Amino acid sequence: MVIDLLAQPDGAAVRQLEPYHRVPEGDLRERIGAARERLGDSLLVLGHHYQKDEVIEFADLRGDSLKLSQLAAESRACRHVIFCGVHFMAETADMLTADDVEVILPDMAAGCSMADMADIDQVEACWEELGEVVDTSEITPVTYINSTAALKAFCGRHGGVVCTSGNAERVLRWAFGQRKRVLFFPDQHLGRNTAKAMGVPLSRMKVWDPALPLGGNNEGELAETTVYLWKGWCSVHQMFKPEHIDLFRGRDPEMKILVHPECPMEVVDRADIIGSTERIINTVAAAPAGSKWAIGTELHLVNRLKQEHPEQTIHFLSPMVCMCATMYRIDLPHLCWAMENLVDGVVVNRIKVDGETTEKGLLALQRMLDLS
Repeated sequence: MVIDLLAQPDGAAVRQLEPYHRVPEGDLRERIGAARERLGDSLLVLGHHYQKDEVIEFADLRGDSLKLSQLAAESRACRHVIFCGVHFMAETADMLTADDVEVILPDMAAGCSMADMADIDQVEACWEELGEVVDTSEITPVTYINSTAALKAFCGRHGGVVCTSGNAERVLRWAFGQRKRVLFFPDQHLGRNTAKAMGVPLSRMKVWDPALPLGGNNEGELAETTVYLWKGWCSVHQMFKPEHIDLFRGRDPEMKILVHPECPMEVVDRADIIGSTERIINTVAAAPAGSKWAIGTELHLVNRLKQEHPEQTIHFLSPMVCMCATMYRIDLPHLCWAMENLVDGVVVNRIKVDGETTEKGLLALQRMLDLS
C-alpha cells in the first residue's frame, strides 16, 4: 500500500495543522462551512456512526464503513472524499472509488486497535504454520471488514472473502460450502459468536495467538479444528461484561439488552438482541415509545440514539466510559485543516492503496457482495 501524505500543485503553500488547535470552536464551524460551500459537489464528507456529534454535523453521509465506501463509489460528482473514520475505512473507500478520486483521512493516527492486531506478515506466517499441520486447501480465510487492505487482498489471493458484522453468518455458510475449515480474523468474538450460532461446537474452535508457536496450540488440536479464531478484539466491545447485564436487569426486569456481536460470548449469550451497528440503530428506531434499552456498543452512538429517541429509555451498558479512542482523534481542527488545504488545491493525508492490493482485495469484497 502507498500512502501519499501530501500532494500539491506547484507553488501551493501547505497550511500547517498546529494553529488550528487554537481556533475557537465557533470559528472552526464557520470556516468549515465556508470551505464546504467553496468545494461544492467535488467534495464528499463521510461520517462513521462512532464519530463525535460535532464531526457528524458536517458529514454528507452517515453510516458504517462499508456502506459509506459504497455510497462514495456511487457518486459521480465528487473528486475528493474526506473519510471521518479510521484508516482501514479510508483504504476501503479508495479501493471502491474511481482512480481519480482522492481519499483523505483527516488524522493519520486514527487507526483501529482491532485491525492492528493482525498484520499481513503475521497472517502469512500463520498460513504457513497451519500448512505444516493441515492442508491449507481445506481452509477458507475470512477477514472482517475491520481489517487492512493487505488482509483483504490475502483473502482474495487464497479464495477467501470479507464479511461484516451484519452478514457474517451468511459469509461463513458460504465459506464452509467451499472448504471444511475457516481461518477468521482479526476479531475472535465475531467469529466465535457467529460460528456458535451456526452450531459449530466450541471444542472445534481454537484461538490463534500470533505471538506463540502454532498459535499456542498443538498439532493434534489444530488438526481437529473447524474454525481458527485470530486472537484479536475490539477495545470498545471487549469492555462489556455479563455483570453489566445483571446490573441493569436487577434494576429493571423490563430492560432489554441490545449488543454488538463484537462483544465477548458471555455477553452475547445473555443479550436479548444481537446485531450490527445498523441493526442496533434500526431496532431502536422501530421500537415503540416507552421501550427500555441497555446498549452495548460505542458510547457516541448510544448517546446519539438517546438524543434522537427521547420517547424511549436508553442506557449505555457499561458503567465505564467506553469510546473508540482512535476514531475520537477526528475533530473539528483536523477537519477544517483538511478542507482548507483542499480549497488551496493541496491534498493532505491522502490514502492510496496500490493496484495489486486493490485488485486482490476487491476479489474478496466482491465474493461477499455476490452473496447479498
